Amino acid sequence: MIKRMTIMLLATGTVLGGLYGFQVFKAGMIQQVMASISNPPQTVSTAVASVTDWQDKIEAVGTIKAANGADLALQASGIVDEISFKSGDTVTAGQTLLKLIANEDVAKLASLQATTENYRITFKRDREQLKINAVSQATVDTDEANLKNAQALVEQQQAIIDQKTLRAPFAGRLGIRSVDLGQYLTAGTTIVTLQSLDLLYVDMYLPQQTISQLKTGQAISMTVDAYPGKTFVGQVSAINPKVDSSSRNVQVRATMSNTDGLLLPGMFGRVEIATGSSQALVTLPQTAIVYNPYGSVAFIVDQPKDGQKQRAVRQTFVKTGNVRGDNVAITDGIEPGDEVVVAGQIKLRNSTPVVVDNSHVPVSQDTPIVTDQ
Repeated sequence: MIKRMTIMLLATGTVLGGLYGFQVFKAGMIQQVMASISNPPQTVSTAVASVTDWQDKIEAVGTIKAANGADLALQASGIVDEISFKSGDTVTAGQTLLKLIANEDVAKLASLQATTENYRITFKRDREQLKINAVSQATVDTDEANLKNAQALVEQQQAIIDQKTLRAPFAGRLGIRSVDLGQYLTAGTTIVTLQSLDLLYVDMYLPQQTISQLKTGQAISMTVDAYPGKTFVGQVSAINPKVDSSSRNVQVRATMSNTDGLLLPGMFGRVEIATGSSQALVTLPQTAIVYNPYGSVAFIVDQPKDGQKQRAVRQTFVKTGNVRGDNVAITDGIEPGDEVVVAGQIKLRNSTPVVVDNSHVPVSQDTPIVTDQ
C-alpha cells in the first residue's frame, strides 16, 4: 500500500514538474518574441568621423561696389546737341560724352572776351603813360580793377558753358544710355552710369562680437551665384570705427581685383574671412548631431559584442565647434574612426539594433554648391 502511494506521488510530481518547465519555456519564448517586436532593427546611414585641417572662418553676405562709380548728370538744363558715346563703351578720364545746345552762351562768352581784351589794352596804355605822369595812379588802378572784373566774367561764362558739357570724371565702362539727341534735359537727370571695374569693394555687416577677430589685411574669399565653383579672393581694407546702434553690427569693407571684369557692382556674394590658425579637428556632417535643450548628442554604431549578431547604437553627448558648409567640428565626445549615424536617428536610443545602409548618403562639402534642377 505504501509502495503504491509512493509511486503515485512520484508520478504526480513528474507531471507537475513537466507542466512547470513547459510554462517557464513558454514564458521565455514570449519574452524573446516581445523583445524582437518592441525593439526591431532600425535602418540608418552612417559616416566615419575623420580628422581634417580646420580653419575657423567668419561668414557673411557682401555687396559688391565699384571703387569708382557714379550716375552721370549735368548741372544745367538744355537740349541735347551732341552725344559722343555708345552704351557699354569704355572711356578714359576727361573724355567728352555729351553736349547741350550752348550757342547763346558761346556768343556771350565772345562778347565778354572782347570787353576783357579792351580793358587789357587800356590798362597797358595807361600804365605806360603813368611813367611820364600823363595819367594819375587812380586811373591805372581803375583800369586794373576793370580788367580783373572782366576776366572774372569770362571765367564765369566759361563755367556756364562747361556745365553744358558732360565729361567722364574717371576711366571706366559706361552703362546704357538713357537720353536721346534733341531731348530736353533738366538739371540732375541721369544720362548714363559709369563704373570703374578694375578694382571693387565688398561691403558687409558683421556682428559686434567678431570685432576681436578682424583686422585689416585679412584674406577673404567670395563666391557668387553667377559663377558656380569659382572663388574670388581679396583682403579686408577697412573696418568701420563705429558699431550700428540699432543692429549692433559693424561695417567691414574688403578690396579685390577685377581685371577680368567678371564681377559687377550691385551683385551680392557669400564671403568667408579666415581667422586664427589652422588646427586638426574631428569633423562630421551636421546631420549627425541631434540638438536638444539639454545638450547635443550623436549615436555611435558599435560592433557586435560577444554572443550578439546584431550591431547596436550607443548614445553620446558631444560638444560642437564652428560649422563649415555641410560639416561641423567636434571638440569632444567623438573619436577619429567612430562610425556615427547621420540619418535615421528618430527612433534610436541606447542599445537599439541597427542595419547600416549607406547607398543613398549625399557627400558632405565644406562649400556646397546650389544648382537649379
